[in-house]
Amino acid sequence: MPKPVVPEEKRRRRRPTKSGTVLSEELIVETALRMLSEHGSEGLSARRLGLALDADPSTLYRYFRGMDDLTLAIGDALIGQALGGWAPTGEWRADLRAVGLRIHAAYVAHPQAAVLTASRISGRANELAADEAVLDILRTAGFPLPDAVRVYHAFIDTTLGIAALDAASLALPSAALHADEQMWRSTYARLPATTHPRIAEAAPLLATRMVTSAYPTALEMLLDSAAARLDGAREPDSAA
Repeated sequence: MPKPVVPEEKRRRRRPTKSGTVLSEELIVETALRMLSEHGSEGLSARRLGLALDADPSTLYRYFRGMDDLTLAIGDALIGQALGGWAPTGEWRADLRAVGLRIHAAYVAHPQAAVLTASRISGRANELAADEAVLDILRTAGFPLPDAVRVYHAFIDTTLGIAALDAASLALPSAALHADEQMWRSTYARLPATTHPRIAEAAPLLATRMVTSAYPTALEMLLDSAAARLDGAREPDSAA
């Protein structure tokens, strides 16, 4: 049975650790992010986190119900980093693009954490704020509710899906990542036109493009589709 999480006001009253550190949820998440960056998901455990914080591992359960709860907090922290300092401009396409690029950048900046959290739904404050912001951008722009939800779904899944894919590549050992990228310049570039004519003609472009993220292109295609849907929704009003 999960242990109850101690209310925030009671956490503040706890004595510092032996090294003088006062624990907080934010500090634990920041330390976990650093450990993931240095050691990967296999290196993150309550015991190792306790050692890094100079605290008894059981202390962590005053803040989180378990390591899975901590994982959700890590994912929420990435979204918080993405939204930090952002404010809507009122131009729906620019605002949606900015939010998407910020979320993608935050995840690929922490690839190990992104692989661990991109597919999770935390229901925490930053995630809710991001969802509310995206839906508000779409509804304020004039998207009918069914279209707003449809675009929101595609936007969130495209953003997190490609971020997870990009992060998974970045989380590979450097030798493996280099080998994968070189494949476009070796195997693909050497395929003869007699057997693989389309790959052969595209090989130089593939070698350049396939080692970069597809997210900016996918995002613009999604925004183009959303704009066409919005125009279609406005046409009956224009005709009237």
